[in-house]
Amino acid sequence: MSNYPDLKLYIGGAWRKTADELPVLNPADEAVIGAVPVARRADLDAALEAAASGFRIWSQTSPRRRGEVMLAAARLMRERVEEIAQSITLEHGKPLAQARLEVVRGCEFFEWDAAEGQRTYGRVIPSEPGIKYIVLHQPIGMVAAFSPWNFPMSQPSRKIAGALAAGCSIILKAAEETPAGAFHIARALHDAGLPPGVFNLVFGVPSEISDYLIPQDQTRLIAFTGSTAVGKHLTKIAAEHMKPVLMELGGHAPVIVCDDVDPVAAAVTSAIRKARNTGQVCTSPTRFFVQEPVYEVFAKTFAEKARSIVVGNGLDPATQMGPLANHRRIEAMETMVADARAKGARVLAGGERLGNRGYFFPVTVLADVPDDARAMREEPFGPLALISPVSSLDQAIEKANSLPFGLAAYAFTHSASTADRLAETIQAGNVSINTLEASVPETPFGGVRDSGYGREGGAEGLAHYTIIKNVSHRMAI
Repeated sequence: MSNYPDLKLYIGGAWRKTADELPVLNPADEAVIGAVPVARRADLDAALEAAASGFRIWSQTSPRRRGEVMLAAARLMRERVEEIAQSITLEHGKPLAQARLEVVRGCEFFEWDAAEGQRTYGRVIPSEPGIKYIVLHQPIGMVAAFSPWNFPMSQPSRKIAGALAAGCSIILKAAEETPAGAFHIARALHDAGLPPGVFNLVFGVPSEISDYLIPQDQTRLIAFTGSTAVGKHLTKIAAEHMKPVLMELGGHAPVIVCDDVDPVAAAVTSAIRKARNTGQVCTSPTRFFVQEPVYEVFAKTFAEKARSIVVGNGLDPATQMGPLANHRRIEAMETMVADARAKGARVLAGGERLGNRGYFFPVTVLADVPDDARAMREEPFGPLALISPVSSLDQAIEKANSLPFGLAAYAFTHSASTADRLAETIQAGNVSINTLEASVPETPFGGVRDSGYGREGGAEGLAHYTIIKNVSHRMAI
């Protein structure tokens, strides 16, 4: 069975094949399910030319008309949800139900930004008679965007929707491991009547594409989601050419569990969320700092729930968690578990690869994890839950803020004063209390410190795709 698409580049409103291709694997059985075309210099030059032409058209298109095209594309993607979800599950491995939700989430980014694009208001600043000071928000230009493999649909959608709503054109370099989501977005935009060149999709060797696109005169903004190391590299290239960047980088999310909550309910909620996307989420709850009075109950319940999570092929309706993305992730999980165990951590659930075909690894619960364990210092990006006791809220906050990452953080408490203190003192771009949802389309999302800067989503996110122009107008000389 295969509902996987025949992948192509999308440049200047036309589909392209190339002579060079890379295989796309199904992580559930390691079978080749498709081939992704590799863009070469001529393809990138064509995309740049098309994007420049597309920008001239789209930037002069009314916000209402832009929104109509975006909403039409979102409707098409909703109608095609089963087809798109099947493709995502085949290439990524996540359960089909989660793939469907990801398609819907991608559509929500288009729908929200389509409306918000009509509210990029400027302002008139009060002044003396005879002169006006007017602030305008105008589209920044062509965007070079780079999306990761862990969310094939929603991550590209967030960048594409923001750029289009602001009136920008965009070249997206989507992930070669999971290219179908971006391909289906391109197909929907094409069918919705987006003018040629406004959106362009390429795949290929990541470093070659970024090194070529970023310095080009047509490129006015770089939007990237991925690792901190790569983000810093791209930022350095952009800085050399005075290009602004929007960086959504890695995280290592802490979760503070206070002793005034039900530890059983908090543990069950946490275990379910840890399994989402097989833990391959930059906002995945990972470092659990639990106050001592509820520590043992929380850890025990978490492990029990983790052991009950069904791991398997995402196309099986019984599956609750799919495979990891590739063999490298398996090796990373095994290395981190071994290191933590050698340093005194207890393995309460999981800890070993499941089978020898497909990249399956269970939700793994480690208790009493010391601060010097590798998994406590480096983002696991997998289904590892690291649980440690803390004696006080002060200690929990200190540990939560001890790493250079600051993307998402979570806490469970029923105390209003504690919640207020956590919101004020935790160093993260997104703090969620009594919920493990880090972002929705209408709210700004992004990190601080090594987790990047800039925001995606919300009015703040849309603002990054615009420039602010001040106009001073004296009525007479």
